[in-house]
Amino acid sequence: MLFDLDGTLLDTVDAIAAALNQALTERSLAPLAVTEVRMMIGRGGPVLIERALGRLGARLDQGGQAALLERYFLHYEHIESGAAHSARIYPGVGECLRQLQCLQLSIAVVTNKQQHLAGGLLERLGLSEYINVLIGGDSCERRKPDPQPLQVACKALDVDTAQALMVGDSVNDVLAARAAGMPVVCVPYGYNEGSDPRALPCDAFVETLAELPALLSRATL
Repeated sequence: MLFDLDGTLLDTVDAIAAALNQALTERSLAPLAVTEVRMMIGRGGPVLIERALGRLGARLDQGGQAALLERYFLHYEHIESGAAHSARIYPGVGECLRQLQCLQLSIAVVTNKQQHLAGGLLERLGLSEYINVLIGGDSCERRKPDPQPLQVACKALDVDTAQALMVGDSVNDVLAARAAGMPVVCVPYGYNEGSDPRALPCDAFVETLAELPALLSRATL
């Protein structure tokens, strides 16, 4: 079982927006509304920075973008590791992971978020005990929608990609799963770069992840 993180297991948009706006403000750039940031999430921090600058009509050279990205990561880690962290677990996630663990299914999280940031969140929110493998956006040469992170996760779990299932909320998850040769189930409440997740060409939808174990027991995806 391979899970996306942001928009699938966790709602993290408030912290992402706060960190991004702090970094933008340091550059004397205008802040962005949370609703705008929600539509930009999906391909990792570097693309988030590119999209934010594009939305603002601002131009920075490569060095300036790298510095802005570094400040964003620092602010994000400070926010999510502090007492006022805002990440929340979506309904049904804990129940789902507990049931999958009882079924002795191996579980990986495959995210475009930096691995140490993702690992810190899973640990603080009490989900790390269910996760056998964590693949972050800096764990591989390429990020989703490339299939490489999913393939690396399967290798770490010692399973063939055809024996795995991807669960996500975005076109990146669907494209990566298709390219890796595995089925994909989507949730309708995630980010999906501003597009309606219900329009995703996946194999099945679950309204909450609590429905996933039952789907596995009755369906061949």
